[in-house]
Amino acid sequence: MVDSYRTWVEGQTDGLLTQTEAFAAAVEAGDREKAKSLYAPARMFYERIEPIAEALGDFDPRLDAREGDVPVEEWRGFHWLEKLLWSTGDLKVGVPVARALVEDVKLLRAKVETAEITEASMLTGAVELLNEISTSKVTGEEERYSHTDLWDFQANLEGAETVWSLLSPGVVAKNAELAKTIDSRFSSLHGLLEIHRKGDGFRPYNEVFPKEIKALAAAVDALAEPLSQVK
Repeated sequence: MVDSYRTWVEGQTDGLLTQTEAFAAAVEAGDREKAKSLYAPARMFYERIEPIAEALGDFDPRLDAREGDVPVEEWRGFHWLEKLLWSTGDLKVGVPVARALVEDVKLLRAKVETAEITEASMLTGAVELLNEISTSKVTGEEERYSHTDLWDFQANLEGAETVWSLLSPGVVAKNAELAKTIDSRFSSLHGLLEIHRKGDGFRPYNEVFPKEIKALAAAVDALAEPLSQVK
């Protein structure tokens, strides 16, 4: 189980590196529209494995800090580039940040092979991913310039669901009713996200109505509660 999860995490990090290199190349080429189109898909790979990155040192602030999370002189990563891309600023100023982002992702890829992973840490990480949605994603603070928050929602959900798919056979054997509840709530949350599908992605988060955001938040909390009961 742990080995299967590690293999999945390594695959996600491979995808993160490939997509981040393409994203950074678009920034370097000054192709704003292409870079914008690659931004959210690249970040989904990171959002699925964020608890692993957080456990490996300072990768999360280097890759994923939002404006105001760290001192101005230390701010870098995806959200620094997000702010630039959804402005009219010259993309040339983002080239060093884009290159540093690629190097940080390369280092993360090397580090995940030695990450300490246990069944307990997998479960804790899955619950953390759901809490990420309800505490920072649902407010719209995460993607404050691009409004691509629903891509992050989906990625966090997929990361948690991957852990659940590996743990669920054992839970079914011990508490079939709990497993059934968790499965049902994963399905409900997927259904709510599907409402907001648009093309290959999702509606901009600033177009989602408050009552729809409230429904998403409630569904996330309804899923996190039984998932946190898994032993």
